[in-house]
Amino acid sequence: MKKIVWIMLLFALAVGVHAAGGDEKNAETAKKNQWTPENVVYQEDAGQFRISPDGKFALWVKGTADKDKDLRVGSLYLSNLADGKSVQLTRGPDEISNPRWSPSGEMIAYLSSHALLKPKPDTGSTQIWLLNSAGGEPWPVTESERGIQQFEWLNDDTILFSAEEDPSLYERQTKERKDDSNVVDDTAHTAPVRLFKLSVKDKKTTRLTDNDDWILDFAVSRDKSKAVAVARRELSYAWDQKIPPATYIVNLATGERAQIFTNERIYPDAIEWARDNSGFYVVAPFSSDPRFLVATVDKVYFYDLAAAKSVEVNLDWDRGFARSLQATNDGFIALLADGVYTKAARFTRHGATWSRKSISSDDDRHYFSFELGDDAKTLIYEYSTASVPTQFFRARLDGTKISAPLQITDLNPGFKNKTIAKTEVLHWKGANEDDVEGLLYYPDNYETGKTYPLIVATHGGPAGADHDQWTERWAYAPNLMTQRGAFVLKTNYHGSTGYGLKWVESICCGKYYEQEIPDIERGVDNLISKGLVDPDRIGAQGWSNGSILSIQLTVTDSDRYKAASAGAGDVEWFSDWANVDFGESFDNYYFGKSPLEDPQLYLEKSPLFKLDRVKTPTLIFFGTIDRQVPTEEGWTHYRALYSIGKAPVKLILFPGEAHGPRKLTHQLRKLNEEDAWFDRYLFKTSSADNEALKKGSPLDVALKRRDVQRSGALYGATFRPPAAAENPAPDVLIPETVKRGAIEIGRFEVTRTQYSAFDKDYKFAAGTENYPANGITLEQAQSYCKWLSELTSEMYRLPKESEAADLYKPRSGENTLDYWAAYSPNPDDAQKLEEKIKELPGDAPLLREVGTFTAEGDEGEDLVFDFGGNVAEWVVAADGTGKAEGGSADRPSDNKAENRPADAAYTGFRVVHIAPPAPEPTPAPPAQ
Repeated sequence: MKKIVWIMLLFALAVGVHAAGGDEKNAETAKKNQWTPENVVYQEDAGQFRISPDGKFALWVKGTADKDKDLRVGSLYLSNLADGKSVQLTRGPDEISNPRWSPSGEMIAYLSSHALLKPKPDTGSTQIWLLNSAGGEPWPVTESERGIQQFEWLNDDTILFSAEEDPSLYERQTKERKDDSNVVDDTAHTAPVRLFKLSVKDKKTTRLTDNDDWILDFAVSRDKSKAVAVARRELSYAWDQKIPPATYIVNLATGERAQIFTNERIYPDAIEWARDNSGFYVVAPFSSDPRFLVATVDKVYFYDLAAAKSVEVNLDWDRGFARSLQATNDGFIALLADGVYTKAARFTRHGATWSRKSISSDDDRHYFSFELGDDAKTLIYEYSTASVPTQFFRARLDGTKISAPLQITDLNPGFKNKTIAKTEVLHWKGANEDDVEGLLYYPDNYETGKTYPLIVATHGGPAGADHDQWTERWAYAPNLMTQRGAFVLKTNYHGSTGYGLKWVESICCGKYYEQEIPDIERGVDNLISKGLVDPDRIGAQGWSNGSILSIQLTVTDSDRYKAASAGAGDVEWFSDWANVDFGESFDNYYFGKSPLEDPQLYLEKSPLFKLDRVKTPTLIFFGTIDRQVPTEEGWTHYRALYSIGKAPVKLILFPGEAHGPRKLTHQLRKLNEEDAWFDRYLFKTSSADNEALKKGSPLDVALKRRDVQRSGALYGATFRPPAAAENPAPDVLIPETVKRGAIEIGRFEVTRTQYSAFDKDYKFAAGTENYPANGITLEQAQSYCKWLSELTSEMYRLPKESEAADLYKPRSGENTLDYWAAYSPNPDDAQKLEEKIKELPGDAPLLREVGTFTAEGDEGEDLVFDFGGNVAEWVVAADGTGKAEGGSADRPSDNKAENRPADAAYTGFRVVHIAPPAPEPTPAPPAQ
């Protein structure tokens, strides 16, 4: 009976300890799983899928972050569509794009910026590379002086590509003079972009066309006899839209071209040939404005080769086309615009008309791209929601049914451990009492009945939109805000795309600002009225047009917005008209006139002259070569707020960046600065950074050590073993362990206090309780691990040499002889210093409290201490023998030296904890 009672007591105590320890571990796990700016900036993406001619494989490009290059790079992947397994075909810090199968499927071609082995002088950066689909090394087949812009296979030995013409004598002589002057809109000296043929076998290039304009895009017919080419005819077209692009049908045998759409306002953005070669579909923007195509919906047209005329495809959908027109044997499939969603549809051709049917699946609103195979049945689709990260799936298309999905990508597997905000699609009454749609991201700590801060995150454009789609990026990263306990509201205001022509055109002709601001403000009012949002804790955020509207919000209602982040936004419209690449078309369309015609209108529209109302602390970002919103707008915004002096303001410039930062370091800087700004002025959780505090310094570590205290005790968790009531057992301090690679290892070396709980004969001086246990033999260290395992009913052991090798590499800032000598001693000096050390009292006088010196750990990782110093540590070699690894206080940190054992007095250990395996999470089923 007594034995049963003792077992029950032991179980109760163990449950209590595990419950307390579980809470601590849960908190630590939650901290590990928090979002960081690095998670956002370094995330993987995928695109440019191409299905093989036999339908068995898919080529695609994975985008990843190259920290050394400080840019995103692409790598070519091949996926087996039967089992979803993928292999990486290319590696390295290169730009990879435009993968294409040869007609037979035996070869793969792609564009790459990879350096040529023996390049000719002045060779362009982007060339065509080939790769045998059966494997092997890739090789280049072009050495174009200008670089390749686009290409397609014509047959297994011939490739059609577009590129700028070779430099003229004028260009060569200008370059020889090292004259980098830039003549704006220099039509006479801007090299035309033409079509060329490449013979793969002999690498011979032949010019196909002699056009004097600039080919932007082309699409080859399925019988390889023709191509449709779209060419720019005016260098300043984006600015004034006076001379639109021209569309040609090119004979690929002779190079002759015939212009089409001459009397029609059809300027193709996308081209897709019919499978029977009877003609081709084009996607083109449409606007009711007679001059400008600024706020548009996309329409679909079909050009019939035999009739030599075009006909508009009646989509039977007033919100317009969205993306991914793919020809079928009887028509095409497409994704139609539908607010925050897309609408998948199949169109069947009946002569000069088409009928539409919806494509059905378990979730047909969250497809964001299609790629259809040659069999018109094998389909690859992109799936995500605002709360489900993007993945790609292979499926089967039968009529209007998508079935048998198989996931073929595994992007960002670490996101599975992240807390992702719950999202909801909202509707409210905005300007003119019109229905406005938006997305709401919930705080991670949301509880019904409480109010929370709100970030109003406004999209750019204005002819853009926020979708119920995974869009966590450097410009907008909602999960960084929701984990801080805030709602995030995205609004598809008047002027957004996806809601039809009337909606996207509703802010033209002088109504810019007049409906978007009420739409956003009423969305905020709606959340306040529902008791969700604290009206005293609201911030605004946006980039480009989202920044423009955020700035206007701080002008309109500065008392409401307690902090703002504005990236690349206008405050003054006079200079915008001339200094932006599309200045006249944008400003004339949205304001109705140019500043030359109505300067008073531009004055009234410019927030600059109302910035004296602003009290909102404002953070401003700009690239220094921005041609979409001039960098000078950022300076003007900054100088005005600084001069007025009512609001804290900070301007951050990204050198060499255009409208959005491409460098990873700049993207990280943007997110980190933004987080700190909102933390300080909206969430009130931090003061300004102390720029004198160096990250990783002893002071920084000492401050961070506050975050690794557990149960009121440092370096471990308290455990009370069961004992008889008349003889209570003392508390035992269990070494704290953290995840490092594949193992869970001690954050600190085992301390003297911890070791003495096992070995009652182990003595140490008062005040050194938290020094590392030293003078420990291998057998003593192994015995401690066995005792600790029995005590806690969990497994502890020493590290294995193979699993901990990377942890014990020499590193600076540790407690080694370098620290004590204040320099890096060479072997001779180290030997001389040994004699001086012996003059100090104690057997190991150079030891210090664990965790005193510089911590090791990347951003988002738990800190660990003393792998490179203090005491050398026992590990178990492959043959079972012991080996003391890592630096020690009596040895220099010399990575040139062979491993010289530390003095026995400077030898200790740390433990590895073998955690019970966690159950595998059950993944949510993909869309059917």
